[in-house]
Amino acid sequence: MKKILLAGLIALTSLALAQSGASVYQQCQGCHQPTGAGIPGVFPPLAGHVPEILAAKGGREYIIHVLLYGLTGEISVKGAKYNGAMPAYGQLKDEDIAAVLNHISTQWGNKFPAGQKEFTAAEVKAQRAKPLTAAQVNAARKALGLQ
Repeated sequence: MKKILLAGLIALTSLALAQSGASVYQQCQGCHQPTGAGIPGVFPPLAGHVPEILAAKGGREYIIHVLLYGLTGEISVKGAKYNGAMPAYGQLKDEDIAAVLNHISTQWGNKFPAGQKEFTAAEVKAQRAKPLTAAQVNAARKALGLQ
């Protein structure tokens, strides 16, 4: 019986995080759109691109840094150039950042790469201890080798 209750509690916690992630994403959808498609030339798509980021070595840390510290400067996604400015959301709680990262990693057909688990608040907290500028986040993106 205890195992069933524990499994139910874990499922409810996951559901609450997913709802929280969707709520936090409302702050993002003005630029990245409700569909995750982005705005051509300005804000890149999240749909179809987040799994590519996560699959790159250092991609998980990078995407956490994008939320914590923002991103400025031109980037390229699947050959298309984008030159908008992503604001930093470091004021959000670690739990909220983990929740929205889990949301964008599992929406619009996105899936975590094989072997990767959901983001946790502890993972976000660890990256928060490494302060960066938005320009440094852009340089880190280039090091990922994304197309």
